[in-house]
Amino acid sequence: MDYPGNIFVVAAPSGAGKSSLVKALRELDSHVQPSVSHTTRPPRGQEKHGREYFFVSSGEFDQMVLADAFVEWANVHGHRYGTSKKAIEDRITHGADVILEIDWQGALQIKRIFTNAVLVFILPPSWEELRSRLERRGEDSPDVIETRLQNAAAELAQAREFDFVIINELFERALFDLKAIVHAQRLKYVSQRRARAETFQALGI
Repeated sequence: MDYPGNIFVVAAPSGAGKSSLVKALRELDSHVQPSVSHTTRPPRGQEKHGREYFFVSSGEFDQMVLADAFVEWANVHGHRYGTSKKAIEDRITHGADVILEIDWQGALQIKRIFTNAVLVFILPPSWEELRSRLERRGEDSPDVIETRLQNAAAELAQAREFDFVIINELFERALFDLKAIVHAQRLKYVSQRRARAETFQALGI
């Protein structure tokens, strides 16, 4: 189905800067809206239910899986995360551009269902910098950091499956690249024809 809005899916290994980039993009572009995922993990820091995630029990998550409510879901670092199909469709049907932060498995599942989805992978500039960022975050124990780095090796191998790749070496440059991807998608013929239907009709095209 052809929707008025666009879907942007951003994936990255933990510590690559995905969340910071998406947050900065949304502050600059109010037309880009988040899709809030469901998760079985507990909240971190100042996270609130319904803002960063919908925090649900394993039982509630199981019920949603059985009801086929997720467009994708995956087990990541011992917790489950899922994206509600209805939540995405509600927004793109009304012309909003939706941006999702999910793992590579979920990104590829989204692409199979929403074929026009734009997949963006964020790479760190080096393994040393990735480790340093994880340590500076101060959220994980050394054992968890090692696990995240091991998982990152498998995650980075999936970058070839994505439409665009951004190397987050300088944050400002990476943010510029992400903005450019969003803007370019809006300028595609199909997107412009949807957004400016009256202009195309007036021009007879």
